[in-house]
Amino acid sequence: QVQLVESGGGLVQAGGSLRLSCAASGRTFSSYAMGWFRQAPGEEREFVATISWSGGSTDYADSVKGRFTISRDNAKNTVYLEMNSLKPEDTAVYYCARCRLRVGARTPYDYDFFGPGTQVTVSS
Repeated sequence: QVQLVESGGGLVQAGGSLRLSCAASGRTFSSYAMGWFRQAPGEEREFVATISWSGGSTDYADSVKGRFTISRDNAKNTVYLEMNSLKPEDTAVYYCARCRLRVGARTPYDYDFFGPGTQVTVSS
């Protein structure tokens, strides 16, 4: 069983920045790709970013490309999401997830564990 715990969410003004962290339990963290998803009220969960097992490959949703950066520290079993130039439409609960694959994926069906989420609210 893998446990994922997100932190770093909060309230920020438009144009501001936040850094989310996701700590993972277990010894196999470095063997899997990781990803971030988000879900706004009344909306479906959507892909944000993914990073390969080694950190050498990343992929982003068009809506966050150039503003968000995903990274990982396999020695600390932690994945990060640096969010800059935040917009009100970025408001959502953000979830980290472990991918079944080593290279990353965009669909939630390719992920087997999700954290409880952390709220990000961007005010205008």
